[in-house]
Amino acid sequence: MRLDQQLAEKWIKPHSRVLDLGCGDGELLAHMQRKLHINGYGLEIDEDKITAALGRGLNIIQQDLNEGLGRFDDQSFDFVVMAQALQAVEAPDQLLLDMVRVGKQAIITFPNFAHWKTRSYLGIKGKMPVSDALPYMWYDTPNIHLCTFRDFEALCAANHIHIINRLAVNGDQQGSFLMKHIPNLFGEIAIYRVSRT
Repeated sequence: MRLDQQLAEKWIKPHSRVLDLGCGDGELLAHMQRKLHINGYGLEIDEDKITAALGRGLNIIQQDLNEGLGRFDDQSFDFVVMAQALQAVEAPDQLLLDMVRVGKQAIITFPNFAHWKTRSYLGIKGKMPVSDALPYMWYDTPNIHLCTFRDFEALCAANHIHIINRLAVNGDQQGSFLMKHIPNLFGEIAIYRVSRT
């Protein structure tokens, strides 16, 4: 499992109610059900991934994340998880607000567009960067709202969202001293745990 998934598992308490947004084939949900005995639900739009997740015996709801989380009551989950999808939704600010409304805590991961390799690629080549964290060409990327550690933290501050934990890792899911202390420049992947203040 990726480090961001391992951290999500570390932060999520056994027997919690968990909603996984953009759950894919349900790998994380299935693992947490086996190890933590969570009561989990996943939201996914891709029919093939839904079929795979259902094959794992998971509770999956077919839904486009761009429709928001209006079907769920306030604080109906202990944790809402979204790995590597915030930058791909139409209104990330609204979805983030929905996440902390529906869940007592939210765990979010996204690629950091301010990473030094991304800056260098754009500055030297004059083209949109392609990397492990951003593996698509500009014309076929699902990433429509790229952001940085600073952007995300400013969004949280503006919306009274408390940052409980922040971690920075590289494409291999490894952290370092520089990533910890200067995440906006050296962290490729941002990992946050947040809640409503």
